[in-house]
Amino acid sequence: MRIVPNLAALTLAILRLPAMASSYAEQIGTIERRLDSAGAVQVAGLQEGHTLRTGSPRGITTARLAAPSDPDMVTTADHVAVARTFINRATDENRRGDKRSCENTMTQAKGMIGALP
Repeated sequence: MRIVPNLAALTLAILRLPAMASSYAEQIGTIERRLDSAGAVQVAGLQEGHTLRTGSPRGITTARLAAPSDPDMVTTADHVAVARTFINRATDENRRGDKRSCENTMTQAKGMIGALP
């Protein structure tokens, strides 16, 4: 017996692959770890309820001494605080299944974090 693939079903399966391959929870976790990194603590101090995370396999071993090429990307304590609120919102949006809003909110959080030391 020869099975002939249904073109519509095949197209639908292919279109759904990127959504299944990306995990917003993992991306949110990555941003949260960045907000609890030594660089973020250096800028904003250790916030209540957070712990300093060290030993990231992808983390840099020494801080950059040069200023960022874009001065607007210099992180401040206020930027870190706003980024934390964005991450909380992204977590809620992800929980509700609002992937587009979650993606946009994570982008805003990354922009607020800027270039950490």
